[in-house]
Amino acid sequence: MNKLHWKIGTVLGLLILAFWLLYPSVEWYTKTADERAKTEAMRLRPKRILNLGLDLRGGTHLLLELDVEKLEKKEKLNDAMTRAIEIIRNRVDQYGVGETPISRQGERWISVDLPGISNTEEAENLIGKTALLEFRLVDTSNEAQAVLSKVDGLTEPPFDKKGVLVPEIAKMMPKNTILRKAAPGPEGDKARYYVLFNEVPVTGAYLESARVETDQQFGTPSIGFTFNKEGGKLFENFTGANVNKFLAIVLDDVVHSAPVIKSRIGGGSGVIEGSFTMEEARNLAIILRAGALPAPVNIIEKRVVGPGLGEDSIKKGLTAAGIGFIFVIAFMLVYYRAGGFVADIALALNFVFLAAAMSYFGATLTLPGIAGIILSLAMAIDANVLILERMREELALSKPVAMIIPTSYDKAWSAILDSNVTTWIAAIFLFQFGSGPVKGFAVTLTIGLLVGMFTSVFVTRAIYEFWLTSNPKELSI
Repeated sequence: MNKLHWKIGTVLGLLILAFWLLYPSVEWYTKTADERAKTEAMRLRPKRILNLGLDLRGGTHLLLELDVEKLEKKEKLNDAMTRAIEIIRNRVDQYGVGETPISRQGERWISVDLPGISNTEEAENLIGKTALLEFRLVDTSNEAQAVLSKVDGLTEPPFDKKGVLVPEIAKMMPKNTILRKAAPGPEGDKARYYVLFNEVPVTGAYLESARVETDQQFGTPSIGFTFNKEGGKLFENFTGANVNKFLAIVLDDVVHSAPVIKSRIGGGSGVIEGSFTMEEARNLAIILRAGALPAPVNIIEKRVVGPGLGEDSIKKGLTAAGIGFIFVIAFMLVYYRAGGFVADIALALNFVFLAAAMSYFGATLTLPGIAGIILSLAMAIDANVLILERMREELALSKPVAMIIPTSYDKAWSAILDSNVTTWIAAIFLFQFGSGPVKGFAVTLTIGLLVGMFTSVFVTRAIYEFWLTSNPKELSI
């Protein structure tokens, strides 16, 4: 009897835990779209909820290619890919898009899904920027001024299509210098350029944080940054040795500002000023905080899924699942009577436990994932059918009810285990070698099989054992 109490207590405890885990998801998806957007903007989105994938929520899919030719020679490709994925994930997480599916595809490709973001330009700016921050001294020599005068007189940009300086400018450049374009000014202004020294004493690798700041007088946004201890010391020594010179702040080869160093700058902090919009400043701060990519990434495929398609998929999926669920419950009740009712209870608990487990892990639900859930529920019903058919065989032998139930479970166990193990093996291979949607199918199928075995064998047996305490004379199956 104590063993039975332990079993029932376990089931009830897990049921309470499941409802507790599901509550944040239910609360989240009962909010309006505006309420959810406001909560995400405040970074208050719950972590342990069931997320909707791109095909259900709508958004942007990007396939990126790492430009391996621009990797540093000492850096290995696998290490660079791992770092690139981690940096992209950090950028997306800080932007407020929760649990974004990001995975490596092949040798140098990265697949990124951004649920809820349908603005492809915004997505590209967030993910594709290299975000290489450099601090360089401006060359103000007569030779440099001659170069700028020559560039100013050109009718075409001083760089060719490959980004190489045209010969007539290259031969005029002072030794150990480079030419860099300034950030665009007001519309209609002519492009400006700077001649900078090659030496880069401090880079964004030393950044500890970056944040959006606003000018108190005009309210224009800028990006405040803070170096770590080592970077702060380097920056202080560098500015102290170059007082009254111009310091260019270069982000992704574009000069955003070039202020005069009026005195040694201590404290390890500074400001990047420019003609930023608030959104541009916010995105740049995110990118700088997350770090620079090891090499540029090129977007070779982009696909936008409208939220309307996702809503339609959800409605049709729920309708199909509801009809199938009702049909299975009705069939089990008609064909197996009381035994079918017990199987239906297990099926309902299976769905609740599976949804709770996915919520706990913050899993992303996609259409292939829904297919995995349906297949796992079918496997759970299959296990119940095996047990009930064994009960019918034992009942035909006129065995007492108290003996039929344990014998049926013992005899059906090997068949249930075999069918689930073979499906698990297939799911493992799908997860290992599949991509995005296939992995989602494999994950939900694997979790569903584990939960299905628990409900089909442990939960139903606990119900039957509790029923046996009333000393029944007949078994309705």
